[in-house]
Amino acid sequence: MTLDETVLQKLADWQPPRGSRQTLAVADEGSGWAVSLTVDRHDDLSSALWEIHLQRVVAAPAGLTLEGWANGVTQRVTGLLEPLWVLEIDVQRNEALLRSNEPSRRNADLFYYEVLLKGTQAAIVRRYQASPGGGRREQVPFVLTHEVLAKFVRDLAAG
Repeated sequence: MTLDETVLQKLADWQPPRGSRQTLAVADEGSGWAVSLTVDRHDDLSSALWEIHLQRVVAAPAGLTLEGWANGVTQRVTGLLEPLWVLEIDVQRNEALLRSNEPSRRNADLFYYEVLLKGTQAAIVRRYQASPGGGRREQVPFVLTHEVLAKFVRDLAAG
């Protein structure tokens, strides 16, 4: 079974209690990744996600660089509301920050995805709401169908 198939199967089988934030941990030895999905709500078709965390549990492929992974993610990921782009690669911290290319607007607020790559070993995905003009931002849940979520995890882990 591939990583995306494993994620789909685990989501289909998962019955978290309602009313509180829950985390589904998915380990896929075949792909070498462990995925944690923290959700606010979950049903048969979709999940309201708080955070997605991917952790590579095997060595990264030879020759893979942080920059290469970051650029690959921006080219592969297509199922989100906004395309991603590389905002910053911090060589000192061995991190890359990807963000929505153009945030969505609802009334005066902006909404955008943020993906933090930690070396070539981990990725954390969140969505934020911010006020224009440099106002305060806050993390918000985002809804993905299970099929889109599985494809997103696969595209993020590729590379």
